[in-house]
Amino acid sequence: MLMHNLMIRHTGKSRALIALLSIVLNFSVFIPQGHADRIKDIATLQGVQANQLVGVGLVTGLDGTGDQTTQAPFTAESFRAYLDQFGIPMPAGQTFQLRNVAVVSVQAELPAFTKPGQTIDVTVSSLANAGSLRGGTLERTFLQGVDGQVYAIAQGNLIVGGLGIGAADGSRVSINVPSVGRIPGGATSVQEVLTSFGQGDHIVFNLKRADFTTAKRVSSALNDFLGAGTAEAIDAVSVKVFAPLDTQTRVAFVSELENIQIEQGEAVARVIVNSRTGTIVIGENVRVSAAAITHGSLSVTISESFNVSQPTPLSDGETVVVPQSNITVSEESNRMFLFEPGSTLADIVQAINAVGAAPGDLAAILEALKQSGALRADLIVI
Repeated sequence: MLMHNLMIRHTGKSRALIALLSIVLNFSVFIPQGHADRIKDIATLQGVQANQLVGVGLVTGLDGTGDQTTQAPFTAESFRAYLDQFGIPMPAGQTFQLRNVAVVSVQAELPAFTKPGQTIDVTVSSLANAGSLRGGTLERTFLQGVDGQVYAIAQGNLIVGGLGIGAADGSRVSINVPSVGRIPGGATSVQEVLTSFGQGDHIVFNLKRADFTTAKRVSSALNDFLGAGTAEAIDAVSVKVFAPLDTQTRVAFVSELENIQIEQGEAVARVIVNSRTGTIVIGENVRVSAAAITHGSLSVTISESFNVSQPTPLSDGETVVVPQSNITVSEESNRMFLFEPGSTLADIVQAINAVGAAPGDLAAILEALKQSGALRADLIVI
């Protein structure tokens, strides 16, 4: 293992800094750890992020599955404005029945450093009551950023994974969602989004998961590689690193840093319960203090039958139907199982599997453990 004590400081002399940096970049860093991750996998570079683009356009060429203009009048107005752009005015007050046109929302993500002329994928979704966008073509649509400026132009044929078929009686069969489609490479960038990558005398790595231990380890690893005092952890997320001013040198600098491997700090002990799907995830660091648990299911069955009551012969009574209810209560006699102090994840799973607890029962057990103070973890229900 090679140790580096080279310290990089911003001195304003780019040539000297480039020379020092070239010495550092000629070495390789090997940190033999069991579960090491690269910095590029656990952190992002501040100021270098994707930008969300959105626009509203028209999809044409639909096979009668477009918007119903009687219920979506803005479709007709959008179509009228579209034709006006090409010098085709429509008489005022004229109504349209455009079953082959749909107003759509067009969304795209513009990656950082995307240059004019490069293409990006777009997602197209219906804004009104179009039954399906299958077979449609997106007309030219301007995509804007949060600042209102146009950064890309989208156009092309849609790929729709869903399918919708309707009958004359109103019945309908749908597969997936036919009102949403994609256009791979359907938008062309027309303007570059400026970043702060080449500005200032430092860069900042932001951890994807806030953790003071991980931030400290990233800072220590960078200081071991570049020299003491080069990097410092600002908080549980951000780590600031002094960097060269020359853009070309900074690219090589970041390339080396993002491949340094560190071992992340252990996550907070959590138990996640999805109340809708019954999915339960128990973290590795979950512990249970001494507790005894029994969980039985109470079953109540109510059944009703009807008996016929007839009067005796030659009497003045009437034959009537008398309802009769039967109620049966049963309760499972599950055995009590014991958690020893400091029980681990494996112990919890083994004990719960032994009693055959279903996901719903497991959620109830975990909630009871949390309320009793025996569950040493955060219980999160989503």
